[in-house]
Amino acid sequence: MDGVLERIVIPALSANPCVRRPRVVIIGAGFGGLSAALRLGRVGADVTVIDRRNHHLFQPLLYQVATAALSPADIAAPIRGILARYTNTDVILGKVTGIDVPGHAVLIGGRRVPYDQLIIATGARESYFGHDDWAAVTSGLKSIEDATTMRRRILVAFERAEDTEDEAERRRLLTFLIIGGGPTGVELAGALAELAKAALVRDFRHIDPTTARIVLVEAAPRLLSSFPPRLSEVAARALERLGVEVRVGTRVTRCDDCGAVLGNERLESRTIIWAAGVAASPAASWLGVEPERGGRVTVGPDLTLPGHADIFVIGDTAQVTSPAGPLPGVAPVAKQQGAYVARVIAARLAGKPPPAAFRYRDFGNLATIGRREAVVDFGRLRLTGRIAWLAWGMAHIYFLIGFRNRMAVAIDWLWSYLSYQRGARLITGQDM
Repeated sequence: MDGVLERIVIPALSANPCVRRPRVVIIGAGFGGLSAALRLGRVGADVTVIDRRNHHLFQPLLYQVATAALSPADIAAPIRGILARYTNTDVILGKVTGIDVPGHAVLIGGRRVPYDQLIIATGARESYFGHDDWAAVTSGLKSIEDATTMRRRILVAFERAEDTEDEAERRRLLTFLIIGGGPTGVELAGALAELAKAALVRDFRHIDPTTARIVLVEAAPRLLSSFPPRLSEVAARALERLGVEVRVGTRVTRCDDCGAVLGNERLESRTIIWAAGVAASPAASWLGVEPERGGRVTVGPDLTLPGHADIFVIGDTAQVTSPAGPLPGVAPVAKQQGAYVARVIAARLAGKPPPAAFRYRDFGNLATIGRREAVVDFGRLRLTGRIAWLAWGMAHIYFLIGFRNRMAVAIDWLWSYLSYQRGARLITGQDM
């Protein structure tokens, strides 16, 4: 990623050491925040990046950690290491608790971090549509901790099914329910099907992992609603060939630790995976503004908070409307917004006119279904099957942070493709 990022070089505003340099604070080192930080790495300003974790995470591949295809270190890199070459950039490990807008400071508990320009790129968290109690009985997928917890729940389910003599409990343990038919849910369903029906086949003596039941539920009329209908149909058929039960137009009305209610049907399952919805971080409450749908903050054409030209909000936290409607909460949007905000700030520091209003360039959507199938929508060009799978794989390797991560993922994928094995089948942490 470093090799393709544009560098903006702005000389320091003054050679006088008594003149304080402008302070740019970035909250969040996800795709948007890191994109901005890298482009501001040589401007005449002091840049501070604040994140509650010490690593940048490539979230599109989290599901592969959850299904034992990759290790966490393959898709994450330390923030300090990524930004080490930029001497004007500092990193703070801490949890933001608020923003003093009149006082121009970010609050980390009792600590104040002053700013002249602020970029809020705090991402999103799971939304349970008013059923927050479901969080205790489902597995979300937003962090490495989420992914390793999900991996533990999945692998422990097979282990307990191996040991139990209660046939009803065994069926419950070998039933996996995925709620949400977007890219995350579709990719999880395909990967979980291959884990059960290929990687684990020879590992157990008393159960047949291929009998595992994987159910993917989507409330909308079709899977992958952001894709063209034909590609949605291709994805559904590919999942069904892998043995996944696809149920569209079906709402979940109840979840507990023994299963869920799908419409009028009760489905018994010990492993329920939540991939249905997200909500923005609490940035709106920090800023004292009324949130939009999903907790997002409405911003202007230049991604600033209305009435506050020194505050930018980007990524999943921002509500940005394009001619085609609200922008989706995906990595390319956040990266392009981070790059745009960096250009705006660099222009301000240089005393130059700012760039035109932000405009998102949609390069397409991609989703994979197992080891040979994918769907790719590049607008006029739409791909399916193995060609789409290769395009998906190359795109994800290309956008990973660092050469080591790209090589590790490529090697793991090659080994998995040739051997049908998963090299990260480790049960770690507290058993549930």
